[in-house]
Amino acid sequence: MKIMQVTVEVARVEAASAEVLVLLHCEGEALVKQDTARLDTALDGALSTLVHSKEFEGKANEVVLYHTQGKVPAKRVVLVGLGKKNEVTTETIRQAMGSAAKRVRQTKVESFSVALPTVRPEGMSSLDVAQAMVEGAILGSYQFTVYRSEAASGRDVAEMKILIPMKGQSRQVTEGIRRGVATAEATVFVRDLCNHPSNVLTPTRVADEAKAIAKADGIAINILEQKEMERLGMGALLGVARGSQEPPKFIILEYNGAKKKDARPVVLVGKTITFDTGGISLKPAENMEHMKADMTGGAEVLASIRAAARLKLPLRLISILPVAENMPGGRAMKPGDIVTTLSGKTVEVQNTDAEGRLILADGLAYAMRYNPVALIDIATLTGACVVALGQFAIGMFGTDQSLKERIRKSGQKAGERVWEMPLWEEYFEQLKSDVADMRNIGGRGGGMITAALFLSKFVGDCPWVHLDIASTDWSERERAYIPKGPTGIGTRLLLQYLIDRSL
Repeated sequence: MKIMQVTVEVARVEAASAEVLVLLHCEGEALVKQDTARLDTALDGALSTLVHSKEFEGKANEVVLYHTQGKVPAKRVVLVGLGKKNEVTTETIRQAMGSAAKRVRQTKVESFSVALPTVRPEGMSSLDVAQAMVEGAILGSYQFTVYRSEAASGRDVAEMKILIPMKGQSRQVTEGIRRGVATAEATVFVRDLCNHPSNVLTPTRVADEAKAIAKADGIAINILEQKEMERLGMGALLGVARGSQEPPKFIILEYNGAKKKDARPVVLVGKTITFDTGGISLKPAENMEHMKADMTGGAEVLASIRAAARLKLPLRLISILPVAENMPGGRAMKPGDIVTTLSGKTVEVQNTDAEGRLILADGLAYAMRYNPVALIDIATLTGACVVALGQFAIGMFGTDQSLKERIRKSGQKAGERVWEMPLWEEYFEQLKSDVADMRNIGGRGGGMITAALFLSKFVGDCPWVHLDIASTDWSERERAYIPKGPTGIGTRLLLQYLIDRSL
């Protein structure tokens, strides 16, 4: 998908020339109280009639299109609902713009304009609102058509203009556009990677994508091959990869925009299983095709470092991707096998479908070499997360209260909310092994918690947060700016955290 170009223009809505003019409107509010009043007058009260007749009420994500018949320079007006005025948030704006972008695409035009709403959440700047608008529009218009032989329904919308009433807002809106494009582009990149089938997106292809990013954006890269992993002692990652014909990769990317070149880095580690059959502990056939997206965490840390470099964030950032396929085979790891991790700790593998925590154990141990100021891992880790939280919250665990609070606030701002779960040592009783330091599963009870507790044994006393995105990475239905299938949720959370940390 080609990313929409977004610009800002100082213009009155009634004088704006556009194929489609989008206006965001609150439920129960009269047009005369909003920036649509002059436009309504020019249209002989047509918009007021739509509101009074309740053809358009302004409810959240409600959309109505009106043809202007040449009465104003804009050929069409699209009214989009924001819901009740006192309930407007950046997320409702994001969703409204996602709904608007879908309706604009249906008109088969290549560009549209949208007025910066005068109604905005308390304490939110024009920058925040513009960023949310851009994210919603780009993500709402997302399509993945790489493997379709027939043309997609509706071409991509190439351009969006944000209309502002006075030049003084231009600086903040322009910065909001810059951030919004970067975060949305990163999410689109993740969705694309997750939509590719595993016969295309192999560990080698992931490494090629990382090399391309490093070359284009001035990021340092180091890729460890199997022999180097064996020399270092990454027994957990190598154990997971043994059943596959695809060689594993261990990818390290580094961006340094910090003023002090030796600054302690933020380190991101992403689970990157390019396909997960469950290994010898084979998964059921139903919905196994979704497991092409078991590399979502890795895709997100890859997208995050690219976006950080493009935004020129003043920090040092390292992204680590342990990459493998989890397959059954004659050499595959078996239940009862014992692997020695990079940290030296031994793990009894009681279920080969609990492989994500194994590759992350080696990834986190490697990350500790950088003495990170903050260490965040993100992973489609447990089915238990889906059971506990459904599809609207990311599971969060951590050892540092300040880091957890920062991520919580960034998630709220990004519309990718987290919910903290307990990381109590009592749960480790379930992970005790008779023959090794620990085992890789802890039974049905508290499955998300025991998985996180397992990971905590590989991070020492470093400030660390674990994000389980198994609940949010795949959507069974289309929503305002969320497509059916891979969602990329978690990407904007990470980027918002990095942006907030840079301010």
